[in-house]
Amino acid sequence: MDKPQGLKLMKRYFLFFLFFLSCNENEIIYWENYDETNELIENSDHEISRMRYKRIQSISNDKNEIFRPFHSFLKSYNIEFHNSIKEHILNKDISYIQNKIDEDLFGYEDLVKFFIYRIYKYEMNKDLYLNSIISLNPNVIKEARELDKNKADNPLYGIPILVKDNINVEDMVTSAGASIFKNNFVNDDATVIKNLKNNNVLILGKLNMSEWAYYFCRPCPVGYSSLGGQTLNPYGRKIFESGGSSSGSGVSIAANFAVASLGSETSGSILSPSSKNSLVGLKPTIGNISRNGIVPISSFYDTSGPMTNNVLDNAIIYNSMIGFDQYDELSKESSKINLQEMQNFKSSNVKIGYSSRYLADSLFMSTINDLKSVGINNISYNSYNKSLPYFRGILTSDMKRDLPKYINQFTNKNIVVKNVSDIVKFNNTDTITHAPYNQYIFNEIVNDEVSDIELEEMKKFTKTNAREFLNELMINYNFDVFVSVDNTMAGIAAAAHFPALTVPMGYRKNGEPSNITFITNSNNEQLLYNVAYLFEKNFKRREPPKNYN
Repeated sequence: MDKPQGLKLMKRYFLFFLFFLSCNENEIIYWENYDETNELIENSDHEISRMRYKRIQSISNDKNEIFRPFHSFLKSYNIEFHNSIKEHILNKDISYIQNKIDEDLFGYEDLVKFFIYRIYKYEMNKDLYLNSIISLNPNVIKEARELDKNKADNPLYGIPILVKDNINVEDMVTSAGASIFKNNFVNDDATVIKNLKNNNVLILGKLNMSEWAYYFCRPCPVGYSSLGGQTLNPYGRKIFESGGSSSGSGVSIAANFAVASLGSETSGSILSPSSKNSLVGLKPTIGNISRNGIVPISSFYDTSGPMTNNVLDNAIIYNSMIGFDQYDELSKESSKINLQEMQNFKSSNVKIGYSSRYLADSLFMSTINDLKSVGINNISYNSYNKSLPYFRGILTSDMKRDLPKYINQFTNKNIVVKNVSDIVKFNNTDTITHAPYNQYIFNEIVNDEVSDIELEEMKKFTKTNAREFLNELMINYNFDVFVSVDNTMAGIAAAAHFPALTVPMGYRKNGEPSNITFITNSNNEQLLYNVAYLFEKNFKRREPPKNYN
């Protein structure tokens, strides 16, 4: 930067002062739960049975508490200033935003306040709220103000992101959406959060999710939690599913509530909400990102990953998330994405393969033709369903073991439950509040009797068979990358520990977003990013939701 930092700060605060002189004090909006009977009746015959909601609002969490720490700034916040910088923030990539900060248009504190006000404006509006936020970081404005004093040569410096509420953030609650964890203030960051904070990322807040990462009730809506209520899709509130379990991670970024979010996936939980909300989402190779400090389902399948509105931002964030962690049994050193290689990628000899079952999908086939036009050759293969008989059994047996380990090591000392059985008993004291749909899967977990030896055999069999199946297709049909629609291959990719990267490919006739998903061999994220970036660069398909611009 050419000008001394002090002069830049003076200029910025002078401009803000001029705006401040012209504004009046804003009236604070307070939320009161309303009678949602008519909304529930309207959805009672929804064609998707699990969207026939029993509840939309949360009755376990006071939405007003999310914004109470920010009332002082919200009262005096200059909305004219907010509107003047909006065009330089919404749907812009990290590099663009950093350039505008370098140009002194706004600072990191301004950026954080912009998003807090935006979240407040929409989440307190009874016609537009999305139930995407469970909590906000009460210290984030102060943290951003400190970063304004200096600027490091780091693409993520001062960038605010939102985090799924099963990932530990120091001095914040990690709830997994569950009432029993409502006061689970944790005293340390998950390893992935430490890695991001080392890159000066700001944690803006925590996100709603399918309770217990959608391994709790059955059948029940995706995106529902007893603490956060029903997450709603900004492309069609109560019309389209939000995707799960990282529902808030998808909804919040689609609505431009932050620059990016973190989700977590066991099988489809990043790919699904990214697809439903027209975002780029990465489910990386298991072990490339530490799971230490994340509420688990399964140490065999689980991973975290970034969710963004473009491929480049996704790769930048991924590079700051990875790193070996001695406390994660599957953790390993992994290579950073070479951004220059990604941006300069030519299709060369890369071939993609897709199942013949997608031939009738006109949107997908149009996308395949677009890829072909930029040099990505394709081949259709005849597919059949690969049986993975132990897939769910592994989830059940792992959660019975892994959740108590998390509770013992990471939760607040005031959390009295020790295992799934204790949680079921707690929920049974008031099922209307804590488990309005049911606890079907948690009851299965309580009754699980698989031995440690049997579980390890199940895992070995599942991973081996999934990999052999996928590798055989790639060899027999001679292609490098699977392509599929949304999260339709999430299960087999999870079982094989293959990475998957999903990218917006357009919208269905009814307006619902849909993605093309790229999958390849373990530890080959670079290839996925190369192909995805080439596609996005030539065919920008993402459009923001109309009511959230």
